[in-house]
Amino acid sequence: MADKAQLQEAIKTQGEVVRKLKSEKASKEQIDEEVAKLLQLKAQLGGDEGKHVFVLKTAKGTRDYNPKQMAIREKVFNIIISCFKRHGAETIDTPVFELKETLTGKYGEDSKLIYDLKDQGGELLSLRYDLTVPFARYLAMNKITNIKRYHIAKVYRRDNPAMTRGRYREFYQCDFDIAGQYDAMIPDAECLKIVYEILNELDLGDFHIKVNDRRILDGMFAVCGVPDEKFRTICSTVDKLDKMAWEDVKKEMVNEKGLSEDVADRIGEYVSMQGGQDLAERLLQDPKLSQNKQACAGLTDMKLLFSYLELFQVTDKVVFDLSLARGLDYYTGVIYEAILSQTIPAPAEQNGADEAGVSVGSVAGGGRYDGLVGMFDPKGRKVPCVGVSIGIERIFSIMEQKAETSSEKVRTTETQVLVASAQKNLLEERLKLTSELWNAGVKAEVLYKKNPKLLSQLQHCEETGIPLVAILGEQELKDGVVKLRNVASREEVDVPRADLVDEIKKRTL
Repeated sequence: MADKAQLQEAIKTQGEVVRKLKSEKASKEQIDEEVAKLLQLKAQLGGDEGKHVFVLKTAKGTRDYNPKQMAIREKVFNIIISCFKRHGAETIDTPVFELKETLTGKYGEDSKLIYDLKDQGGELLSLRYDLTVPFARYLAMNKITNIKRYHIAKVYRRDNPAMTRGRYREFYQCDFDIAGQYDAMIPDAECLKIVYEILNELDLGDFHIKVNDRRILDGMFAVCGVPDEKFRTICSTVDKLDKMAWEDVKKEMVNEKGLSEDVADRIGEYVSMQGGQDLAERLLQDPKLSQNKQACAGLTDMKLLFSYLELFQVTDKVVFDLSLARGLDYYTGVIYEAILSQTIPAPAEQNGADEAGVSVGSVAGGGRYDGLVGMFDPKGRKVPCVGVSIGIERIFSIMEQKAETSSEKVRTTETQVLVASAQKNLLEERLKLTSELWNAGVKAEVLYKKNPKLLSQLQHCEETGIPLVAILGEQELKDGVVKLRNVASREEVDVPRADLVDEIKKRTL
């Protein structure tokens, strides 16, 4: 009985937790999680002998997409893919899981976010964390030394999800990479041009693209007095400057990473600098940085990059920013990140205390990684690479919210015409005409009823956005015509059956 009393007490406490979260308008995900716990407690108490109550929900950090959301997503993908193709890219695909060893040691401190699959008594496997490392493995394995490729696929990270900000554990990445030995900064400039084109075309509002170079960062750390073995870990800390204030970043450097205050302050002076080609020229004159060979090589390339970006007409959005670090270990040269300037309001029912009106942040990022392919090649042969990854989920979050506030209806089908009848007993004729239209490449639908009312057929068109109705009746069949009705204007015209396909195509192009 004591156990039962304890369970009842636990149920009562858990019920209060759920009520509190609901009253605080916590995120749906958080509430679902606590409700699941409550149901499990109730199941243990169980009137039906503790039968397990299965809660239907998606796994943490994942989501379903309804037809409307998929229609928006498809539009975004089409814009991105057409841009990649405009720049001459071809596409590949790789397995969703890789050998654990393939992914190990490539992501620095982020390696802890890799999903390892349970050992089934065979190979040790992990879900892919990004598309770049599998791409490098693909190049090394197939001995490919130059390719311009794009790849759109899902990746997996055991991250702390923030659904309203478009941060998930399963999400799509859209990658574009140029592999091969080319002259400095020309492919790098094209990658930035691609980011610029995509963000402009998606019309997401104001954005800017930060650029920096790993060699400049390493040179900066060296002249500031950071020990060599701490470069990567300090780099990961600097990478947090877009989310944390300098004071907090400095605290982490000193207290957790063991840097002296003086060294941290010297880093602080550099990472506050922003500019363009002028800043690169100024830093080449810097008494400390100019003495560092790596930093000089990075700054010279930065000047060259800006001269190409000028030709591509994108310098209005590009900022040379010394605080940009990008935490991944494999970058060796230029790095960049695109940031949206706007904040997006979180949907009311999902507002967590920390998620109201959040900044969307980075929507694309990438850089040069000349050493990654060599890590997989038995002879260590390097294939220089540069690429960019578009953060589709964050972009999708914004597009979805824009659609919510817009009065424009999102169509989830592409049907051009509904084949309808005005009288009974015309099912065969409707099916015959529908088949003719399909065979001619027209997107057509028919209601699955023998004798549907004309009104319900017209309502179906209005609800789903079908622009035209081809109406059959006894008289039309006798005259060899079809009544074509425009759903929006309600205007009707008799079209000879032989001309119907052309007329539909003409009106729906």
